[in-house]
Amino acid sequence: MAQRSIVDIEAAADALPPDARARFDRIYRAAVYETELRAPAEMVPWIERTFGSLAAVRRQRIVRVDNLVTGEGALFNSLRALRPVQAAPDGAGADDVARALEDDPWADPYTATPEDAFGRLQSAHGVTAANVARYDGAHSLVIFNEADPLAFDDAALAAHLELAQRWFERVWQEDPSACYPFLMWNCLWRAGGSIVHGHMQAAVARGGHYAKIERLRADAERYRAAHGASYFDDLFDVHRALGLRFAGADGLEGAAHLTPLKEKELIFRLPVPFAAAAAPLSRALRRYVDALGARSFNLALLLPPLAPAPEAWDGFPPLARLVDRGPLGSRTSDIGGMELYAQSVAASDPFAVAAEMARAFA
Repeated sequence: MAQRSIVDIEAAADALPPDARARFDRIYRAAVYETELRAPAEMVPWIERTFGSLAAVRRQRIVRVDNLVTGEGALFNSLRALRPVQAAPDGAGADDVARALEDDPWADPYTATPEDAFGRLQSAHGVTAANVARYDGAHSLVIFNEADPLAFDDAALAAHLELAQRWFERVWQEDPSACYPFLMWNCLWRAGGSIVHGHMQAAVARGGHYAKIERLRADAERYRAAHGASYFDDLFDVHRALGLRFAGADGLEGAAHLTPLKEKELIFRLPVPFAAAAAPLSRALRRYVDALGARSFNLALLLPPLAPAPEAWDGFPPLARLVDRGPLGSRTSDIGGMELYAQSVAASDPFAVAAEMARAFA
C-alpha cells in the first residue's frame, strides 16, 4: 500500500470505522483545497531550479487541520520546504557544535554557575544549577557532563530525567505551594539555547500550572464533560487509526502530531513516573536526530502536579512534545507572525514523520 500523505487527510478520515470517525470529528476539522498563481516568464527558470517544475508552483494544494478542542491548528504545504533560505552571515556551521564548544562557559559548572539555596543535586551524568536570570521563582538547570548536546544515550537521558524529578521533589519539599513542574530541553541556538553545552531547564510554578498547560487541562476537562471520554485517549486513538501513532513495549506511546506547532512535531504519552520513559524516549530522539535530520529541537514535558491541587487533574497523563527548529546554519527564523498570532504553518508531512519514527519501535 502506498504511504498516505497529509493531502489525503479527508479520504483517510472518510475511511475510518464509525467509532474512530466519530472521535476524529469530535477533535478535528480538516480541509484540502487548491490555489493557483501566475508567474512571469522571467521567473520560470528560477522556479524550475528551486521547486522542480512550474506546474508545482502554478497549482498548489493546501491542507488545513484544526483541533476543535484545544484551538491548535496547522496549515500544510510541502512546497514550503523547498523555499530558498539564506545562510547565517558568519557561516555558522550547520553541525559545527564542536567549534562552538571550544570556548565552553560551562566547562566547570561548579565554578561557572550559581546553585539553588538548598545546594546542588548530582547524578553520574550531570548536575543542577540555579538559572542566573530566572523567569520564575523556582527555575534551574540540569547541566550535562557531556558538553555536546547531541551525544546523548539512554543512560544519560535517564539520569537527566531522574535528576530533574529529584529537583522537582526537592523544590516542593522546600515550598509545598510550588507543585506544578515543567521540564524543557532547548537544544542548540535555533531552539533558543543561549549556551551550546547540553542542558535542560526545570521550573516549578506556584498558584496554578503554566498558562498553556492549564489551558490543555481545562480543555480536556470540557471534552470529558461533553463526551464522557478521555480527550487524551481519543487523541491517541485518532492518531492510531490514521496510521500516525507509534509505540513500543516499554511504556512510551507517540504520534506525529496532526496539528504540529512547527516542523516534524511529535507528541508522547509517558508512563508514571515520567523518568521511566528514558530508554524509549532516547530511542525516539536518536531517530529524530539521525534519520529525520533534526539538530536543534525543543523537547517539553507537560507534567501533572506533584501533589493534590484544587483543579481536576485526574486522567491528565505526563506528556512530551518534540519539535524540530530547522537547520542550524539558517539565518531565517522558523517562526513568524503566522505562528505567533494566527496558525502554525508546516512543510513536513506527519505521515512521513510517523513512518520514520515507527521504524525506531519496530
